[in-house]
Amino acid sequence: MTGPDHRRSRPPSGVTPSRHAARCLDAAGIGDPQLRADIEVCRRLHAAHGRTYYLATALLPPAKRPWVWALYGFARYADEFVDSFTDPDPQALLRWGAAVLDDIDADAGRDPVARAMLATVRRWDIPRGHVEAFLDSMAMDITTTEYPTYADLERYMYGSAAVIGLQMLPVLEPVTPQAAHHARLLGEAFQLTNFIRDVGEDLDRGRIYLPLEDLQAHGVTRELLLADRVRRATSPPVRSLLAFEADRTRALYREAAPGVGMLHPSSRDAIACATMLYGGILDQVEAAGFDVLGRRVSVPLRRRAAVAAPALVRARRARRAPRGRWRQPA
Repeated sequence: MTGPDHRRSRPPSGVTPSRHAARCLDAAGIGDPQLRADIEVCRRLHAAHGRTYYLATALLPPAKRPWVWALYGFARYADEFVDSFTDPDPQALLRWGAAVLDDIDADAGRDPVARAMLATVRRWDIPRGHVEAFLDSMAMDITTTEYPTYADLERYMYGSAAVIGLQMLPVLEPVTPQAAHHARLLGEAFQLTNFIRDVGEDLDRGRIYLPLEDLQAHGVTRELLLADRVRRATSPPVRSLLAFEADRTRALYREAAPGVGMLHPSSRDAIACATMLYGGILDQVEAAGFDVLGRRVSVPLRRRAAVAAPALVRARRARRAPRGRWRQPA
């Protein structure tokens, strides 16, 4: 995608929220027609490009969902500046990102995605620094194509993943400050899961998101990865590397797990469901023998439904229970 100064790629405006979205917007107390349309733009981005997390978001109380759509839509729109295979425009990312930060300072958004994000930042008191850190990591994708050490990758993931968890946290209503630590870890676990699954696609963009020190330890080079990608097969050294990264990711999931219980009861099932679904991606990668350079591994719809259905029942019970009921603050 290109930035707001390119008319052909501006996010659409004037869209009409779906019936489901309208009910959630009503529950959130969002009555302004412009903001309702702006959040609908973000919801459509979320539904189209983040199906796993969009499914989990449905377990949140309706009043919380629009704010999550806005956060995801913002992240996805920014990401497409550098990740689009058909229309990348890295320089537009820099212009758009600078404009977004100016908008936060001026309290006035210039396009639907920016306005929805601004409203969410304002409503939930999300620090400007979180938004800036995210945009900084997106900008790194313009010039950085590999990471020598895991510590280097962690610095990237702080802005690209950990702060997403921190932005989400106020909406999820933590009951203890310790929840922030676990939110950061869960964001990193989600991103590492994507890195493992998407090695081939990232390589097509010229990037490697697995630490070079790990590649070296397993006898893997960029040239080997490229050769595997060309022949659509995954060699034993690469499988060994990916198994190592999967173990590291599962350790992050385990460390992040106590954070679910640190959220308001009405938020717990959504995050627990998202964790199971993303963990399911790792399960599928392992079941495929870590053959991710020849095909894209995904969680079958029936599996996602099997995870989400009982979670939805629990989430509805939590919303009905007096202790789990969430009220829109005045």
